[in-house]
Amino acid sequence: MNHEANAFSDLIGSIYDTTIDGTRWPEVLRRSAEFVGGAAAAIYAKSPSANTGFVYHQFNVDPYYQELYFSKYVKLDPTSVGQAMAEIGQPVSTVDVMPYEEFMESRFYREWAEPLGMVDCLSTPLDKNENGTVLFGVFRHKDQGLVDAEMRRRGKLIAPHIRRAVLVGNLLENKTAETTSLAVVLNGLAAAVFLIDGNRRVVFANPSGQSMLDDGSVLCLKNDGLAAVDPRVTKTEAIARLGDDDVAFGAGGVAVPLTFPPQTPWIAHLLPLTAGARRQAVTSFGAVAAVFVHKASLEARSWMDAMSRAYRLTPAELRVLAAISEVGGIAAAASVVGISEATVKTHLQSLFAKTATNRQTELIKLVAAHVSPLRQK
Repeated sequence: MNHEANAFSDLIGSIYDTTIDGTRWPEVLRRSAEFVGGAAAAIYAKSPSANTGFVYHQFNVDPYYQELYFSKYVKLDPTSVGQAMAEIGQPVSTVDVMPYEEFMESRFYREWAEPLGMVDCLSTPLDKNENGTVLFGVFRHKDQGLVDAEMRRRGKLIAPHIRRAVLVGNLLENKTAETTSLAVVLNGLAAAVFLIDGNRRVVFANPSGQSMLDDGSVLCLKNDGLAAVDPRVTKTEAIARLGDDDVAFGAGGVAVPLTFPPQTPWIAHLLPLTAGARRQAVTSFGAVAAVFVHKASLEARSWMDAMSRAYRLTPAELRVLAAISEVGGIAAAASVVGISEATVKTHLQSLFAKTATNRQTELIKLVAAHVSPLRQK
C-alpha cells in the first residue's frame, strides 16, 4: 500500500504538470495506464449522434487502428451510447453498458477490437457539450482480461485529477511551455486568473481577474484573500485547501460554482502549484495555487441524452434508435448493432410504446426534433 500511495502521489503531480506543458500527456497516459492496469490510454472526444470524434492525447494506440476507428467504426461501436450517457467522472466498462456476449457478436468487436487484441475499456466522461463527450479511456488487452474491481478502484482514484488537468489545460491552451513567463500567458487569457500564496492572499490577478474584482458582483477580497460574494457558495473550503498537496487538494470536486440561477453562471477551477513544473513556473510569485474563473456554458446534451431522459430509454433501445436513424431498416440496424433482427424488432416495439409512435419514420422525426440546433456539421 505504501508503494501504491507513493506511485499515486507522484502520478497526480505529473498529471497536473500537463496544465503547464501539454507535451507531457503521452508519458502521463503511459503511467496512468500502468497504474490503473491497462495496455493503452487516451483522452479523446466522440459524438455517437454525429458519428465523429478525434484524439487529443494517447499512449500505445496503434495509429492505423485509431484512424480506422474514427473513419469507419465509430458509428459501429455499440458501447458509445452507454459511455456518452454515463455521469461525468463515473468510470464505466463494457459490461456496464451492454451484455458482453452481445458486444462480442457486434461487427465492431469482430472487425476492429478483436484484431487489435482489445477486449475491454474503462472510460470516464470528463466533459459534455453540444459536440459530444470528452473521455479518458484505459484499454485492456486480451492478455489482461476484462476490467475488474481493482481497475475500477484505481480508475476512479485518478479520474478527478485527469479531468481537472484537462479543463485547466484547455483554459491555458497549453501555451505556457512556449513562453518564458507565466504572467504573459495568464494576462492573455479571457478567463479571470488569480494566484494565491500560502496565506491565501491574492499575489497576482490578470486583467480579466482584476476587472472581476473591480466589478465586485462575483468575487471580492476579504483580508486580501479571494472570496465569493454570493453567501450561498458553500464550497469555499476548497479555496481554504489551496496550500495542500496535490493528492489532498484533488480529493474534492473539480469545480466550485460561484453563482446560482437566475444569475449568469460562473465557475472556478482550482489548481495546486506546489510541485513539479507548476512550482517552477510561479517561483517569482510565491504562489501555491491558481484559481481560474470563467463563465460556464450551459451543458448542451446530445439528442440521445435528451431522449433517454424524456422517454426513459435503456442503452439497448438507444443503440437501436441510433442505428435506425443513421442507416434505416431493421436488417441494416441489426448488422450495425450486432444483434438479431428479432431483437431489433423487440426494441422497436418498446420504442414505439415509450415514444407514442407507430412507424420508424415517426421515430426518425422525433430524433430530428431532439438534435441540438447548435450541433456543428
